[in-house]
Amino acid sequence: MIEKNHPPVKFGKTGVLLINLGTPDSTNWLDIRKYLREFLSDRRVIEVNPAIWQIILNVFILNFRPSKTAKAYKEIWMKDKNMSPLLYYTKKQSEKILNSISKENIIIDFAMRYGNPSIKSKIHKLHEMGCENLVILPLYPQYAAATTATVCDEVYRTLMKMRWQPSLKIIPHYESDPLYIDALVNSINKKLNEINWKPDLIIASYHGIPKKYFDKGDPYHCYCHKTTRLISEKFSSIKIKTTFQSRFGPQEWLQPYTDKTLENLPKEGVKNVLTICPGFSSDCVETLEEILIQGKESFISVGGENFDMVPCLNDNDDHIILLEHLIRKIFN
Repeated sequence: MIEKNHPPVKFGKTGVLLINLGTPDSTNWLDIRKYLREFLSDRRVIEVNPAIWQIILNVFILNFRPSKTAKAYKEIWMKDKNMSPLLYYTKKQSEKILNSISKENIIIDFAMRYGNPSIKSKIHKLHEMGCENLVILPLYPQYAAATTATVCDEVYRTLMKMRWQPSLKIIPHYESDPLYIDALVNSINKKLNEINWKPDLIIASYHGIPKKYFDKGDPYHCYCHKTTRLISEKFSSIKIKTTFQSRFGPQEWLQPYTDKTLENLPKEGVKNVLTICPGFSSDCVETLEEILIQGKESFISVGGENFDMVPCLNDNDDHIILLEHLIRKIFN
């Protein structure tokens, strides 16, 4: 029997939290700097002695890099919605999944590993809404310590400080899920039907990681190649090549590098290139600015003739079906 003065308690619900990398709140220099500070302070992302790294970060990087990063974000910012594409599409994904699953005891929401809305704020919100069970869906098809693992780290840190913890399930990587591969294949075919030229090559560009992370046992490189292989099996007439983008700093990263590959292809007689970024679940500064703007300019400037990029899966219907499928497997 509950006492009359007992505070009301909500319970019996399950919260599903979609988590993506993150985004600054605006293209303002200070917002960019704040975002970069959080991102580049993550020891999963930068595996350097923190005492040395914090000096480099605060004295050099955070005084110079925000201007360059702000310029890139301004190129792709959705001014009519006042948000980045990554935030917009992650929000749309959660809304569409909620509309499809539509059960009173399941709440679908989203968070960002860096920036807002934070993982901590959304876990506490779901707890206040009566979620005794928590399901985490990291929106990274290919597992890496610097992506999926750091999401889990932040979830665990939040739970460590909660008196009444929810049960926890983490949805694993899905680099070879047939629905994921089919969605990528469909997106490529859609773009092939839209353009009036035939690609000599399709480049599958994934976010890179330092080679030493791979040498230490990170499986990310293998998962990326596995995804490309499974896509390639659907395209016998067009070769698909795996490359890695977005390297940062002087150390060696996974190769071949996307930018160097694009610079060299016209010399090899490859002048018509279609790109796809399978590791990104939503279009973002790395796809829209780094590949579609910078990559295209670089390729055309050295003799390339045709260049285009397949949009990320974003809130496409087959992507929503995939994400629903991953969530429903947890409940079966």
